Amino acid sequence: MTRVFVVDDHEVVRLGLAGLINAEVDLEVVGEAATRRQAVDRVAATRPDVVVLDVRLPDGSGIDACRDIRSRDPDIRCLMLSAYDDAAAVRAAVLAGASGYVLKNLRGDRLVDGIRRVARGDSLLTPLRAGRLTTAVGLDRGDPAARALTTRERQVLDLISRGLTNRQIGEHLDLAEKTVKNYVSGVLGKLGMERRTQAAVFGAELHRREGESAIRIPPGSAGTLAG
Repeated sequence: MTRVFVVDDHEVVRLGLAGLINAEVDLEVVGEAATRRQAVDRVAATRPDVVVLDVRLPDGSGIDACRDIRSRDPDIRCLMLSAYDDAAAVRAAVLAGASGYVLKNLRGDRLVDGIRRVARGDSLLTPLRAGRLTTAVGLDRGDPAARALTTRERQVLDLISRGLTNRQIGEHLDLAEKTVKNYVSGVLGKLGMERRTQAAVFGAELHRREGESAIRIPPGSAGTLAG
C-alpha cells in the first residue's frame, strides 16, 4: 500500500483528490493539509511515501514545502500539482527535489499512475517540460559530455537532480563528503557547467530520457562501484 499525503488550500480539491486516490486498492491517503506550515508538520508526523503538493499555497510556495519535506526525509517523494504550465516553477520544483510536476487538468487515471511511478522512484516530467528545462540552462540534448561520465559520476548526478546535498549523497553512496565534493566538481567539469543548479536540471532530463535503471544503485553495491 502506497501512503499518500495531499496538500491543497481548496477543500473541494483535497476531497476530490482524496476520493480519487482512496478508490485505488494500492493507494491510501494518510493525511491532508491546506498550508505550507501544516504540510511540513503533518508530513513529518505521518511519514507518507508520496506527497501531492499544490504549487501555490496561502502561506508560501508548495515548492518550498517540498524542499522542507525532502530536507527532513529524502525518502519521501513529492509530486507537484499546478494549474499553470510555468517553466520557472518546473525548474524550481526540480531543484527543490520534486519527482514530478503535473497539471490539474490531468486525467484522474493518469494522476494515480503518476503517484505510483513517483513512489517507485521514477521522475515524472513530460518531454515538453523537460525540453524547456534543458533549453533554459543552455544545454544541448545531444551533448556527448554526458556519455563521458563514469558510473559513479552518473550516480552522483542523479542524486543531485533529486535535490540531495553532498552530505546526503555521501550517506547514500557510503562516501566521505569531501569525496562527493570532488565527484561533483568532476561532473560539472565534464558537462562544461559552473553551477550545481545547471547539473540538477540536466540530471533530471537525463533521468527522464534514459530511465532510472541506467543509473540505479544495485542493493549492496554502494562500496564496490568505481569511477
